[in-house]
Amino acid sequence: MTLTLPAPAKLNLFLHIIGRRPDGYHELQTLFQFLEHGDELTFSPTSGSRVTLEPAIDGVPQENNLIMRAARLLQAEAGRELPGVHIHLTKRLPMGGGIGGGSSDAATTLLGLNHFWQLGLSIDRLAELGLQLGADVPVFVRGHAAFAEGIGEKLTPCDPPEDWYVVIKPDCNINTGMIFSEEGLTRNTPPITIAPAFEGDASRYRNDCEDIVCKLYPEVEKSRDWLSQFGPARLTGTGACIFGRFPTESKALEVWDSRPSGITGFVTRGVNSSPLHTKLTELD
Repeated sequence: MTLTLPAPAKLNLFLHIIGRRPDGYHELQTLFQFLEHGDELTFSPTSGSRVTLEPAIDGVPQENNLIMRAARLLQAEAGRELPGVHIHLTKRLPMGGGIGGGSSDAATTLLGLNHFWQLGLSIDRLAELGLQLGADVPVFVRGHAAFAEGIGEKLTPCDPPEDWYVVIKPDCNINTGMIFSEEGLTRNTPPITIAPAFEGDASRYRNDCEDIVCKLYPEVEKSRDWLSQFGPARLTGTGACIFGRFPTESKALEVWDSRPSGITGFVTRGVNSSPLHTKLTELD
C-alpha cells in the first residue's frame, strides 16, 4: 500500500530568548502554530529491506538528510529487519526559511513509517526519537500548536487564533549558528507564562533574533519593511521567512497580490491541529 502524508510548515508566532545555558544552548520561549501548506512524502513498498529516498536535495548528503536519519532511528528501534520502502519527497518549503521544512519532514517520516511498518510506537516515544534529530521535531510529532520552553522541547498544547498569513521568503539562507553567536543578540527577555501570550496586543511580542538577522541579511529587512505596511510583520524562527497575520483569506490575498515583482512566498491559514495528524486519523 502506498501512503502519502503532508509535512506541514510552522510559524514561531514569537520567539523570546530568556538566557544561555552552560552547554551553550539558549533557553527559549516560543509559540508554534502549523500551516495548511507544506511538503508531502509518499511511502511505497519495495522488495528487500532498504529505505530509499528521492529526489536528492542539493547540498544535503543523503546520509545526513533528516528523512533518512528518521528512518534509520525507527529501524534501530524495531530491532529487526523491516520491509523495504521508497520515500518520494515533494518539496515545497524553502530551505533555511525558519518554517520547519526539515523538522517536519523528519516527523512525517517517523509517524508515516510507524504506520507503514505497523510498529505501534507511542507518540511519546516517537517524540523522544524526534528530539534526537532536532529540537523542533517533537512539536511536529505531537501535532498540536504549543507554547514551547527549554530549547524548544518542553511543550504545552495551546490554541492561538487560526488566522491567515502572508509568508515571504527572501532570497537568502540564514546561518543559525552565526545568529546565536552574535554578541548583540538579546538573551535576557523576561520569561512569561502561557496566559499572557494570548492577552492584550500581540504586537508587543517579538522575535529576539529578528534585529540581528535583518542587520546581517538586508533582503530580510527589505521584506519585513514591505510587509509591515499592512500590519505587524515578524521573522519566524531563525530562518529567513517573514510573516504577517490577517483576519481573512481575502485580506491576505489582497496584500499578496500587491507584492512587488521578485517577492516569493505563499498565503495560507494557521491551524492548531497538524494536517499530518488529521490525515493519519482518517486512515485509522
